[in-house]
Amino acid sequence: MKFLKAFAAAAALVSTGVSALPKVTRTGKYLYQEDGTRFYIKGIAYQEQGTVTENDPTGFPEPTDYVDPLADANGCTRDVPYLQQLGVNTIRVYSVNSALNHDSCMQALESAGIYVILDLALPVNGSIDRASPAWTANLLDLYIGTVDAFSKYNNVLAYNVGNEVVTAPADTISAPFIKAAARDVKAYLKSKGSSALVSFSSTDGDAGWRLALADYLACDTDATSIDLYGLNVYRWCGDGSITNYNSIISDYQDYPIPAYFSEFGCITSPPRLWTEVPALFGEQMVNEWSGGIAFSYFPAVGGYGMVTVSSDGSSVTTSEDFTRLQAQYTSVTTINSPAQSAAGSNTQAT
Repeated sequence: MKFLKAFAAAAALVSTGVSALPKVTRTGKYLYQEDGTRFYIKGIAYQEQGTVTENDPTGFPEPTDYVDPLADANGCTRDVPYLQQLGVNTIRVYSVNSALNHDSCMQALESAGIYVILDLALPVNGSIDRASPAWTANLLDLYIGTVDAFSKYNNVLAYNVGNEVVTAPADTISAPFIKAAARDVKAYLKSKGSSALVSFSSTDGDAGWRLALADYLACDTDATSIDLYGLNVYRWCGDGSITNYNSIISDYQDYPIPAYFSEFGCITSPPRLWTEVPALFGEQMVNEWSGGIAFSYFPAVGGYGMVTVSSDGSSVTTSEDFTRLQAQYTSVTTINSPAQSAAGSNTQAT
């Protein structure tokens, strides 16, 4: 099996990259850089959306194809300066083609001080299917193929083993397969000497099953639990207030691992003012949350997106949405607390 052969060969593999970004690791429920400074994800989703059905009856439309943004050297050259203008330190990418070359984009991002959270799933048959969940050798090989392709880069912050796999109580039968994916990907990363985190992104569903799923994925030993929990949150619409987040602050008050908003940016009360940013990075939320990923740089179904790409792909035009997020992100002053020495251990709940 490819997985076993890859494990045997892992010790012989040596990263070819040169580290320019501080390594980010987990201590207790927080993220820290090598100098002990607390790390917050201040990011944006970065992938042109594939073909989707806008009126998907499930309410969670998924693409049937994708474009790998990290294999588009010209696109990255065009976009990285805008990502820097936004003040982001992380991008989230949902699908990549492990057979393509990603050197130019990953190096450009690293030089700009930008980490990558990389989803391992692919559209259609390359992910855990909530309707008929399974964790197979073929799916594992697909996931570790992506890990192999990106293991030489120093700016992979986390590998995401699933996104919104569970959307309703009936879908919770998928949970053991998500946990199996996290276990096996973590074991493979360990065999390669990688410090990249393993994460999962959850739908912001009913607290009854959402919190049970979050606890299940974070429980047990470090070898079998996720390192980083993401929640796709669209509660703060227009010029909202911290009360929009009260319940998810209290819900995750005692959560044992780092948590972040793996998507945020409600569009139902335009314009998007991004006034949730100072709240997310402020003293009322940083005990529970470690930043977030704004959705989305490129246009997406529903009216999302902050830039328009020219017809020949050579340039982009930014929107007021971009300008407003830039103003909020570049005004963030992070809170360096608690100290890493006071953050506890990585012991999981059981």
